[in-house]
Amino acid sequence: MSMVFWGTVAGTLSAGVGSVLLAAVLARAVLGRFTQHLLSLAAGALLATAFMHLLPEAFESDIAPNVLFTTLLLGLVFFFLLDKAELWHHGHEHHHDHDHPADGDHQHHDHAHPAAGFTGSWAVLAGDSVHAFGDGILVAAAFMTDIRLGAAASVAVLAHEIPHHMGDLAVLQRGFGQGRGALLKLCMAGGVTVLGGLLGHFLIEGHEAWLPFMLVVASSSYVYVALADLIPQLQKRLSASATAMQVLWLFAGIALVTAATELMHVH
Repeated sequence: MSMVFWGTVAGTLSAGVGSVLLAAVLARAVLGRFTQHLLSLAAGALLATAFMHLLPEAFESDIAPNVLFTTLLLGLVFFFLLDKAELWHHGHEHHHDHDHPADGDHQHHDHAHPAAGFTGSWAVLAGDSVHAFGDGILVAAAFMTDIRLGAAASVAVLAHEIPHHMGDLAVLQRGFGQGRGALLKLCMAGGVTVLGGLLGHFLIEGHEAWLPFMLVVASSSYVYVALADLIPQLQKRLSASATAMQVLWLFAGIALVTAATELMHVH
């Protein structure tokens, strides 16, 4: 198997399952207010990946810019419609209550999925699985274009999934109990990212002409999540110091993606 194949497996595994495990650790060890910093970090990572890496690579192709811009626009509309249908639900609408610690039983999340009982928990898992599968395909497209792009895409997915999964864990623990069952089920949903990556790898192989369009679709996904989901939750009246921290963490997300691409020297 090629390095691109194994890079896709590693990237999707870290983004899908790694984000769940990190979310579980942070949910137990970090105060709820830290979730806001993670949202800023994730927004910066997503926007940097889209505008500094994926879109420039796509526009280096021979495809007319107006065709790619049309794809970007249609992609934004498509993800908006999926969001309205609650199939591409990112869970940041949990509205974390930052006056309380995010330490297991004391999380307060008004999850947009049905939050009460067993049915709501399975709805969360179903939505996460669909979301993870799509992420896997888009990450695979990035890896098949350039390993550094794949690394950037994986970091961006990892960053924005952590606060998402912190909220999902709270919902699943209410539905499935406080044991390892909730974490295991969410890890399995995150593992669907790997399946999406493998399918994307084998579908795109031999059809490399699709790659610029896939990169633009990935960009539209990242831009939509950042601007329609993450940043609106950060637009609150805050003190100057709190606003400065938001901006600092936003640039930290940009720096994180930049560092990830710079560390990957293999083309």
